[in-house]
Amino acid sequence: MAQIRLDRFLGEMGTGTRTQIKELAKKGRVSVNGQVEKKTDRKVDPAADTICVDGRPVAYTRWSYYLLNKPQGVVSACRDDRYPTVVDLIQDADRKDLFPVGRLDIDTEGLLLITNDGDLAHRLLSPKKHVDKVYFATVEGRLPADYAEQLAAGLVLEDGTRTLPAELTVQREELTFQKEELAVRREGDEGRFDVLLTIREGKFHQVKRMFEAMGCRVAYLKRVAMGPLKLDESLAPGEYRPLSQEELAKLDIRS
Repeated sequence: MAQIRLDRFLGEMGTGTRTQIKELAKKGRVSVNGQVEKKTDRKVDPAADTICVDGRPVAYTRWSYYLLNKPQGVVSACRDDRYPTVVDLIQDADRKDLFPVGRLDIDTEGLLLITNDGDLAHRLLSPKKHVDKVYFATVEGRLPADYAEQLAAGLVLEDGTRTLPAELTVQREELTFQKEELAVRREGDEGRFDVLLTIREGKFHQVKRMFEAMGCRVAYLKRVAMGPLKLDESLAPGEYRPLSQEELAKLDIRS
């Protein structure tokens, strides 16, 4: 592995800011291979050197990958002045440069990948890559009879934006046709229905705007899949875990 500066190594591992790390070194609290090191601009090899702070080894992790079940009330950001962020939820993170891959609205739940791997984020988010993103939604209203054709052709949103083709599967449906409209009812809850929507891009409030373009309103929204990743239903909202070796392999990542 290539050598990096000692202060960068410690900063990426969350030891502190560059100024704080410099102060630690001045006080003799940083060592490299058993020797006190006061020059934080020196180069170290994370794979070969043993770096300690206050006598405790600092292990180096280059890439981190966490599968989060995002809860409502948390924003998909690294920092925010008003709300807790999805990065704040990763309490035992090895690195301090994590970010969410894509965004879910503050009232949307579900699968969110948290990482520091920018190349992977690009592969999953670029519309040119056509990566499926699957959402479970509870919707109010009535779908037009030709909803499947509209989605396949690409919906035109209220601002004139045309979406990429998408697919919709109605869950537990009871279908009736009235005046060329499709009324879909869930048992005991007329006018509400559950769907799975698959899209391949991530425009601002896209899922909600797509249903609005079809005359409906999203009452509840949860992302359940993104590419080969599936939401781990054993994770309660707000819980997370590292990606498994199988999941890393599906993403073509060699750990």
